[in-house]
Amino acid sequence: MSSASARVATPLAGRYLTQLCKHFEHKLTVTHGEGAGEIAFSSGSCRLRAEADALLLEVQADTAEETGRLQDVVARHLGRFAFRAPLEIVWQRG
Repeated sequence: MSSASARVATPLAGRYLTQLCKHFEHKLTVTHGEGAGEIAFSSGSCRLRAEADALLLEVQADTAEETGRLQDVVARHLGRFAFRAPLEIVWQRG
């Protein structure tokens, strides 16, 4: 198993978590509730957690290549939602 995580500083963490989950739930299995969510992709998953000042992301897949793809997908979509105030997403391999 391969994984990567990121702590994205933003006061809008809950809003972005909800936007990501609602965006993907049209095509994927998504669970989300108060301050947390999970998106099940065909190649792995992304867990999200909102804190007061940051959105925590963790992607997990069978291979490092698939994990890299999930990192890219999640970062691109989050970037689209945060276009007014671009976010810095720095992934750490786990």
